[in-house]
Amino acid sequence: MSNRKHILERFRLDGRVALVTGGAMGIGQAFAEALGQAGAKVAVVDINREAAEETRQMLVAQGIDAMVVIADVTQPDQVQRMVDEVVAHYGQLHIGVNNAGIAHHHDSETLDIADWDRVINLDLRAVFLCAQAEARVMLKAGYGKIINTASMSGHIVNRPQNQAAYNAAKAGVIHLTRSLAAEWASRGVYVNSISPGYTRSAMTEQFVSTPVGQKMKAEWLSLTPMGRMGTVEDLQGAVVYLASEASDFMTGSDLIIDGGYCCW
Repeated sequence: MSNRKHILERFRLDGRVALVTGGAMGIGQAFAEALGQAGAKVAVVDINREAAEETRQMLVAQGIDAMVVIADVTQPDQVQRMVDEVVAHYGQLHIGVNNAGIAHHHDSETLDIADWDRVINLDLRAVFLCAQAEARVMLKAGYGKIINTASMSGHIVNRPQNQAAYNAAKAGVIHLTRSLAAEWASRGVYVNSISPGYTRSAMTEQFVSTPVGQKMKAEWLSLTPMGRMGTVEDLQGAVVYLASEASDFMTGSDLIIDGGYCCW
């Protein structure tokens, strides 16, 4: 027993290098902050340069070693460049958090196929592209952690909003996570996902401030056993756990963090 690391030491990420897609705002920003506070060097990946740089400055002010990478993660060449830039800057990559995504509410019978493609391309296809490029580095090293942002919407058809494309994409992320985990587990690369419930962020706060959003929020809260929306801070412990050696016997799993929504 005396030779074992203290449990809190096993959550430390000192010496590790992480990238977070969609890292400039909301959940992605909270993930980047949590990983950095746990000791990792962090690449903030986003398509929005100004917001990404603001997040980098916020991290640096906390003593976190951070860089910015601008990339459209739906484009394979930009995804590969993203990974190449991180490895060129830090020399390695241990943690990939594939978080970039969009939500879209629309009735299915009138949904334009371009809107379907937009959601599937960013919420599912891009997750595969990023995991693939990250794993090419990690498999050579024999170790790595890939964490995909899914959603409770990948497990259930939540209401009252109609969002078939989003639900389908997030269900795909959960099963993609399992599939990649099964492929890469024997080579030291572990793949898990996090499924948030309704979470307060800049994007959701803007929506729920509208009359339609207020009505939806009231229904969301009535269906959530805890009676509140989550905060981005509620998700930070999960990403640090999945990125750390504390979760080294865990792969192919999805952590639902939803205030109990899926219980009912």
